[in-house]
Amino acid sequence: MRKSIITTILFFLVFVTYAQNFTSIKSENKPLILKSFGSFYEGGENVEQSSDELGSFGPGGHISINQMYVHYMIPAENKVPFVLIHGMALTGKCWETTPDGRMGWDEYFVRQGHGVYVIDQVGRGRSGFNQANINKVRTGAAQNSTLPILMRFSDEVVWRNFRIGSDINKPFPNEQFPIEAMDALSIQGVPDLTMSLPFPNPTYKALSDLAEHVDGAILLSHSQSGSFPLEAALVNPKGIKGIVMVEPGMVSTSFRQDQLDELAKIPILIVFGDNLEIETGIPNFSWKVSYDNCLKFKNQINAIGGNAKVIHLPEIGILGNSHMIMQDKNNLEIADIILNWQENNK
Repeated sequence: MRKSIITTILFFLVFVTYAQNFTSIKSENKPLILKSFGSFYEGGENVEQSSDELGSFGPGGHISINQMYVHYMIPAENKVPFVLIHGMALTGKCWETTPDGRMGWDEYFVRQGHGVYVIDQVGRGRSGFNQANINKVRTGAAQNSTLPILMRFSDEVVWRNFRIGSDINKPFPNEQFPIEAMDALSIQGVPDLTMSLPFPNPTYKALSDLAEHVDGAILLSHSQSGSFPLEAALVNPKGIKGIVMVEPGMVSTSFRQDQLDELAKIPILIVFGDNLEIETGIPNFSWKVSYDNCLKFKNQINAIGGNAKVIHLPEIGILGNSHMIMQDKNNLEIADIILNWQENNK
């Protein structure tokens, strides 16, 4: 009996995570002064759905789907704003307060005089998702095979795929991610319905519309959303003042010549961290391959007179950055690199 109790306690200690709470937040002493802040939705479409598609709670009717949630903070200064675009199985939260309670890029950019627009991708977080197909399967109106895929990363996969360590609980010696806050990173994960979205992804147009509606912005993406600023620029480049891709998961090297000509008009910065050669634990995926593709893309853009730059942080003496660069212990140092690039590419 005693052995059983001890086993239960050990299991509880190892596998229960504790939510980040207010006492762990390291607030700045200097006030954060804003001209305005708030939230709104960009894009979306109104569709008619049956009672069954709506969950059988009431009669059928019209609802909005494929809208993109945006939270904004605008400082008194008037520098070019940033649109912050999260990656797979995450939301805009990843740009906010870090898992160990430090200042996130959203607040830091504002303190440096840049407005920020933090989005949740269509089908994620506060943007919601279209529930119709799930309810149609529930009522027998559709086959189980039509159910959307709801993707998540396990905590074990995160250790390697996010390059925090060589394996679970084996951090790299110079690791910049705050290891003590791994549980708080886990809590940020949400179900991801990207694979069930319409093609092209509605987030592309919502981003291009947002950039135009705010009279110009830099689109800053991460991981799965890496190529989103490029796709948004190909929808409508009018409001896109610059593109920053932090550790993009995939960037095409097969754009048509007319597409490359359009992208070459926009300053582009790509940033990668350390330990790119590690096995990710994801079948047929390698961060080194992603990095190499970005080098090819940069060369394609620059060969036609464009302005693309790839920064591999270890090559400039900055070691140990994980895939979650915006949350690493030196996150503000990397933010300054991006801000300096923007200042030199107005």
